[in-house]
Amino acid sequence: MLDTLTSLSHTRELDDIVEKVVAGERLSFDDGMRLFQSFDLLTIGQLADLVNRRINGGEYVYFNQNRHINPTNVCAFHCNFCSFARHSDDEPGAYTWTPEQILDRIRGDVHPRVTEFHIVGGLHPQLGFEYYEDVLRALKREYPHIHLKAFTAVEIDFFSQMTGLDHETILRRLMDAGLGSMPGGGAEIFHPDIRRRICPEKADAETWLEVHRTAHRLGLRTNATMLYGHIERYEHRVDHLLRLRELQDETGGFQTFIPLRYHPENNNLGRHLDWTSAHDTLKTMAVSRILLDNFPHIKAYWVMLTPPIAQLSLHFGADDIDGTVVEEKIYHDAGATTEEFLDKFDLLRLIKAAGKTPVERDTLYNVIEVYDQPLEAYAPASRKTRRGKLKVAHIELN
Repeated sequence: MLDTLTSLSHTRELDDIVEKVVAGERLSFDDGMRLFQSFDLLTIGQLADLVNRRINGGEYVYFNQNRHINPTNVCAFHCNFCSFARHSDDEPGAYTWTPEQILDRIRGDVHPRVTEFHIVGGLHPQLGFEYYEDVLRALKREYPHIHLKAFTAVEIDFFSQMTGLDHETILRRLMDAGLGSMPGGGAEIFHPDIRRRICPEKADAETWLEVHRTAHRLGLRTNATMLYGHIERYEHRVDHLLRLRELQDETGGFQTFIPLRYHPENNNLGRHLDWTSAHDTLKTMAVSRILLDNFPHIKAYWVMLTPPIAQLSLHFGADDIDGTVVEEKIYHDAGATTEEFLDKFDLLRLIKAAGKTPVERDTLYNVIEVYDQPLEAYAPASRKTRRGKLKVAHIELN
């Protein structure tokens, strides 16, 4: 692999960066800018694949069987890129589920292999912090074996403002209620010039990072994200990635980085914007893998990318595609046209068609099962014809 990379027919502008990555040297801000500015996508992808192989071996691709839960879409904030939020209980489409309604809603989806509830939602100004604790307690009471990955750093800061309690106290109370880890949402773009234009009411970059620093100190593992493809420029993306890398150097508490593709429909920010290209998505995935040399995993979130682009991302540095999801509201409100659910067999087929080995994991990347046999060995009866051949799944990936 190293010999192949050093003999690549790549643009001369990347010669020194290729040498650095092959040698295992850390890249600088300027290096990151040059990667984003380059059109040599295949070389960038191969560099990202090299980093992934160095960190993860390159063969395995992770997924889990999870269930997303968005308890409310009523939100006190007015983010310009958001299509999910409603700003009062009386607004058309607004909803808030009680803990018991949440349980009633999900019972039919929680089979024995579900290992995670992914819980994020609106910042409801009237519910009170106890509501969010009660949601976790109700889920943990009925499903004590399922991991609760819940509440972004922005939500944690909102709870702090609402109660007057510091971030550590909020996190400890949520941990007592069943919190097991945190998702990476709310990061958007850290740079203040962009953040004040797309989400001026949200916790700023320093607060987001401090919440994750505190969570890591308390023993919680967390994820990180970046919303790309809107009004930000390459320098804002590189700044964002390097701030995450710096905190990871300090704490080691991040598990996964997820580049989130901006969806322009049904929100104020998208009035004059188009969908970002597949080329930009693959480049962003690859540059993230190269720069975040201390992050264990990079996730290609199929809901946002589409399954085919997520599949391609597995050769551009990604080693995770998220999970079964079941119900996804936030990005579908913004124009996502993907399925809201892929079952285990769909995910196995997607990964195997990319030449990779699927690995079912839990939230903390403990391995549940390695699917190293031919795909047909895992096909449920409903996916076979009388001759034993596979039926077409929800989407065509091959």
